[in-house]
Amino acid sequence: MDDPPRIRLSSTGDEQDALRASPEFYKQIMVGVFERVYETGPVFRAEPHDTVRHLAEYVSLDAEIGFITDHRDVLAVLRKALAGMVSEIQASAHDEAELIGANLPEVPDDIPIIHFRDALALVGADPSEPDLAPDHERYLGQWARKQYGSDFLAVEGYPATKRPFYTHPEPGDPRWTNSFDLLFRGLELVTGGQRLHRYTDYRRALAERGESTEPYQSYLDTFRHGMPPHGGFALGLERWTARLIDADNIRRTTLFPRDLHRLAP
Repeated sequence: MDDPPRIRLSSTGDEQDALRASPEFYKQIMVGVFERVYETGPVFRAEPHDTVRHLAEYVSLDAEIGFITDHRDVLAVLRKALAGMVSEIQASAHDEAELIGANLPEVPDDIPIIHFRDALALVGADPSEPDLAPDHERYLGQWARKQYGSDFLAVEGYPATKRPFYTHPEPGDPRWTNSFDLLFRGLELVTGGQRLHRYTDYRRALAERGESTEPYQSYLDTFRHGMPPHGGFALGLERWTARLIDADNIRRTTLFPRDLHRLAP
């Protein structure tokens, strides 16, 4: 986009700071050129939460993948990435991991999957809930461990009302989406999914939300000339690290944590 929106990160007295929004759109555009796009970099969010699992600035491990069938192809790439990271820690940082008490998981060949509506039923939540609460995630993590012996569980099919307009709907039932959250030991670790890739679908999605195409036009124009079916994921490095070492607060896994109450240094 020519001028993506700016978000307010924090303020101190009369001083306010604002940062550019997510590079998500740019990664989508570039997958039409390179087919697979990988990025490791900072992400800044106007994070309204002040909890042990949220930061306003974190490092994100991102991937965007072209020529996919659906979101499960994205999940397969994510599984390989996680298995590769665990393998590399074991091979090149075994002593360091042992020193800090890291509890390295076994990444299964096939990560168990549950649909969002079934997850809500399993935890006894209202069927109209648009998202999983932290208590739900913890329960599902325990269930996956007992049911499958897995530290990982993918929850797919999040409601369209919860996901951005560019998320691909579930074929046959547009109430749901071809997206997922990956839970690791009862905590959301990764969000991923399949994106829309046709220009007409983007125009329709925005119209259904009552939004004008004008603010997105430079982004939408890239889809006029053809884009492959694609999708991607984003993994928060600090949250992944915190779970590996069983840290009680995500702020222990970054040198200078930024949140609602801390902007500098």
